[in-house]
Amino acid sequence: MPTNKSVSKAPITQFVNCRILRDHKLQREDLWVREGRILDPEKLFFDEEGYADQRVDCEGLIIAPGFIDVQINGGYGIDFSQATSNVRGGVALVAKKILEHGVTSFLPTLVTSPPNIYHKVLSEVKVHSGGVEGAGVLGCHLEGPFISLEKKGAHPEQYLRSFQSGGMLDLIETYGTLDNVAMVTLAPELPNSEKVVRELAQRGITVSLGHSVANLSQAEEAVQNGASFITHLFNAMLPFHHRDPGIVGLLTSDQVPQDRTVFYGMIADGIHTNSAALRIAHRAHPTEIYGNALLVTDAITAMGLPPGRHTLGQQVIEIQGLHAYVAGTKTLSGSIATMDMCVRHFKQASGCSVEQALEAASLHPAQLLGITRCKGTLDYGADADLVLLDDAINVRATYIAGQEVWRK
Repeated sequence: MPTNKSVSKAPITQFVNCRILRDHKLQREDLWVREGRILDPEKLFFDEEGYADQRVDCEGLIIAPGFIDVQINGGYGIDFSQATSNVRGGVALVAKKILEHGVTSFLPTLVTSPPNIYHKVLSEVKVHSGGVEGAGVLGCHLEGPFISLEKKGAHPEQYLRSFQSGGMLDLIETYGTLDNVAMVTLAPELPNSEKVVRELAQRGITVSLGHSVANLSQAEEAVQNGASFITHLFNAMLPFHHRDPGIVGLLTSDQVPQDRTVFYGMIADGIHTNSAALRIAHRAHPTEIYGNALLVTDAITAMGLPPGRHTLGQQVIEIQGLHAYVAGTKTLSGSIATMDMCVRHFKQASGCSVEQALEAASLHPAQLLGITRCKGTLDYGADADLVLLDDAINVRATYIAGQEVWRK
């Protein structure tokens, strides 16, 4: 037990024989945890004269911060955009299942839907911490309905909306509430969108640009007003053109404010984005700042299910192999990839380091959401949300608040 000088009588866990991801590199250090948070061993030894109550031998595995998925539409037969009689139960099922893929926090994502769906679902999905029951919910991601008709992708056309009432009133009429909302994806070329971007950013809600035909100047203006993310880069936006690169041009724009980082979401499933495009995006930033790539699954109901027909919001989706299409078309509609699969593919396809691939699924989502004080790092004082991986980036165990919640 800790000595009498210890500031707490709570048990201390020491993870040994491991390589921990800290300061952008894997380091052979032990990791100390108490009361769900990462401890500074120097303070523990010299100030408290404390020591470990239990040791976990990691057998040479990597310890990285738990993965954070900011765009996941459902999985395992659950569709977050369906107002079922048990919305919370559906979210809980997915939260439990994704632990085996290293995800410790996520944003349940709703695609374009009628107002009654938002009103029902958003009243049921609350921000809460994770644990043995499943990954934590950091808030909802509302992808639509304020998006472009031309780039609607799998979103149902009949439910698309514009900012007819001038902005925020349209959001409240559509969503019912912004409580427990962490992110909104919108098309910045829509009239009155600049007011909405500013207001959402002021409320601490992340604004993402996507499903859009915006040109570069419209995208830059949105960033200047507070937008900080690009929803599934290259997908559902104008293709890069040398005279006007569109939203893609934000990767190298000189009009982004000095104090603003624009992250871009990548569906690294080997289907949504060609490997060459992944490399272009990854290499658009100097390696010393480790890029702005942020991995998302964009997973739909069929993740974890066999091929066949399933739902995504108000649409019927057909799974053919690893492809998810709007039934009867060749329009891609989300993925069936898991986060660990995306991390592995991103590393292989982009040629990035293990550290960069892991940070794209942990540190960068936390930076985007402004929660690095507690998530996305293994810094002292951060939540002990951990994923243990082998050298091939296969998940071997997942911990939330220092407690083992899944093990292979």
